[in-house]
Amino acid sequence: MRPISPWIEKYSKLIPQNGPVLDVACGSGRHSLYLLGVGYDVIVVDIDTAEISKIQGYPNLSIVEADLEKDPWPFSKPAFSSVVVVNYLWRPLFPDLLDALLPGGILLYDTFAQGNERYGRPSNPDFLLAPGELYNLCQGKLEILDFMHGYVEVPKPALRQSIAARKPRE
Repeated sequence: MRPISPWIEKYSKLIPQNGPVLDVACGSGRHSLYLLGVGYDVIVVDIDTAEISKIQGYPNLSIVEADLEKDPWPFSKPAFSSVVVVNYLWRPLFPDLLDALLPGGILLYDTFAQGNERYGRPSNPDFLLAPGELYNLCQGKLEILDFMHGYVEVPKPALRQSIAARKPRE
C-alpha cells in the first residue's frame, strides 16, 4: 500500500473525537487505516468498495458503497468530526462535504492542481484544481488553518493543492 499523504498525517491530529471521520473516495483505505490506527472511528465511501472491504474486521470501520457523482449524498448533515479527501475531485460535491462537518470539524483536502499535467496523471483539467480554488471554496464558511498550492516530491512529484480548515463552533 502506498504511504499516506503527508498533509493528512500532519493535520489529522487536529481532528476532534466528537464524531466519526469520513474518508471520501477511499480507494484501498490507506488513510482510513492510518486514522483507525490513531483512534478514530472511520466511515469510508467509494463507488467500488472491493479494495477497502479487504480490511474489514475493524469494529470502528464502516463501509458505504455509493456513486457520489450520480447518487444523492448518502449521509445526514452534519455528522462528521472530519472529512478527508485525497486524490479525488468532484466539484458538485463541495457543498455536501462542508455541510457534513460537525461544528469544530476539520476538512482535510489534498489533491492535484492545474499544472500537474507536466508530471503525469491526472492531466484532465476537470480533475485539477485552479489556483486558490480550495481556499476560495472555504473562505467565509470555514476557518482556514493552512493552505498549500505548489510542487511536492512526496508521495510522487506533482503539483498539488491542500487545505486544512475548521467549521466554526455554533
